[in-house]
Amino acid sequence: MGRLAGRGLPNRLGKQPSRFGRPAPKTEVERSRQRDAVQSWRAWYKTSRWQKLRLSVFIRDGYICQKTGVALIGKHPAPNSPVADHKKPHRGDPELFWNPENIEAVSKAYHDKQKQSAEKRGLV
Repeated sequence: MGRLAGRGLPNRLGKQPSRFGRPAPKTEVERSRQRDAVQSWRAWYKTSRWQKLRLSVFIRDGYICQKTGVALIGKHPAPNSPVADHKKPHRGDPELFWNPENIEAVSKAYHDKQKQSAEKRGLV
């Protein structure tokens, strides 16, 4: 865009918006890195501290979904795979993020459907 086909005329629409200048991320890894750059707390999920906390929550809850009662025996991405879910959304607050009392074991099916839907509607 910028100039009309070799005529030396300026673009009639003016300067193009910056979102057209950057290609959209193509892979999940690229999207993840872009989100991590904007919300630095997302990197907490990649730490060994989080992995240990998550495992301790699963053991504490007996690998049972605390909302539906389903046994969490699947491997990701199975619907009955375990997810460590924050009861109260932390939104970057380290106190809420790392508090084991704010985390519960739920199934992937519950987390991806009911929980995410409730959060988007502002019910949580």
